[in-house]
Amino acid sequence: MTAAIGILGTGAYLPKQEVDNDEVAAMVPDVTAERIEHKTQIRSRRYAAPDEATSDLAAAAARLALADAGLAAEDVDYILLATSTGDSPQPPTSCRLQSLVGARRAACVDVNAVCAGFVYALGMARALLALQPGSTALVVGADIYSRILDYRDRSTAILFGDGAGAVVLGAVPAGRGIIDIGLASRGEAMDLIRVEAGGSRIPPSVESVESGGHYFRMQGRGVSEFVMANVPPMIAALLERNGATLADIRHFVPHQANGVLLTELVSRCGLDGARTHRTLAEYGNIGGASVPVALDAAARSGTLNDGDLVLLAGFGGGMSMGAGLLRWSAPVLEASR
Repeated sequence: MTAAIGILGTGAYLPKQEVDNDEVAAMVPDVTAERIEHKTQIRSRRYAAPDEATSDLAAAAARLALADAGLAAEDVDYILLATSTGDSPQPPTSCRLQSLVGARRAACVDVNAVCAGFVYALGMARALLALQPGSTALVVGADIYSRILDYRDRSTAILFGDGAGAVVLGAVPAGRGIIDIGLASRGEAMDLIRVEAGGSRIPPSVESVESGGHYFRMQGRGVSEFVMANVPPMIAALLERNGATLADIRHFVPHQANGVLLTELVSRCGLDGARTHRTLAEYGNIGGASVPVALDAAARSGTLNDGDLVLLAGFGGGMSMGAGLLRWSAPVLEASR
C-alpha cells in the first residue's frame, strides 16, 4: 500500500514594501483607490525590494516551511518551484533556490503553469515521493509580478503583488494527507493571459521593448468566464471520484485572483458552507504564490484542525487549472505555532 503523503510544514514570505490603493492610483491612469477596492476587494499589496529576486522570496518562505516541519535543508530530496517570473530564463530558478537554502542533494525543477503552478507542483511532488518512500519535497510558489506590469494598463496593474509560499511534503499518518489532485489545461484559450515577448517566438529586441511585449497582459472578462465555466465542474468531478460531498469540505483555499471573482466562484461551486481563506485584501494577486500563502495563513491561524478536509484550487495562464483534496494532518510542530 502506498504511504500517505501530506504537508509537514508551511511558510510564507511577503516583501516589506506595502503599496496601498492610493499609491497604485497615483501610478495608474483613470482609477481611484475606492474604485480599486470596489472592483477587486484588494486594499494593498507588497512589492519586492530592488535587490530581491523571485529566488530570494522563495528562499525566505522555504526556510520557514522547513523550520515548521522540523527538517534541515539537507533532508530535502526534491525542490519544485512554481513560478512564471523566474530570476532569468536559465538556469532554473529552483536551482538558485537550492543554493540559497543549502538543499545540496535535492533534484530541482521549475514548474510554469502560472497561477495554477503550485497545485501542479504539489501533484508532481506527490508522484515523486510515491516512487521513493521516505523521501521529502519542498514545494514553493513564488512570483514578482510588479516587475512585468504595465502601469498604463489599469486592468492588470491594480491587481498584482509579490510574494512566496512554501510547503514541505513527506510521509504522514494513514488516513491523512493528499487524497487526490486533478489537473487540466485548455491551450485553445492560452491568449487570455500572456507575456508575448522574451522567448523564442518573439526574442528580446528594441522593437519588443518599445511595443510593450514584455509586459503581462490579461483579458479580464474572458478569464472570469473561463474560470466560471471550467473550475466548478473540475471541483465537482474531483469530489465525486473520491466519494466526498460539498458538505464535507471544511476549508477552501483558492487562488487569490480577485475578490469579486472569488465570491462568485464560491457560490458557483456550492462551497458557501466551507471556510474560504482569503489573503488578497492585504496582498493582492500574487500569482503562483497565492495558494501556498493562503494555506500558510490558514495553518498559522489555528483554524485547520487535524482531520479537516481541505480543498485547494488554482487557475491561470495556459489556461491551466488544478484542484487538490487533502485531509489535514497536524504538522510536527503544531504545538509550537
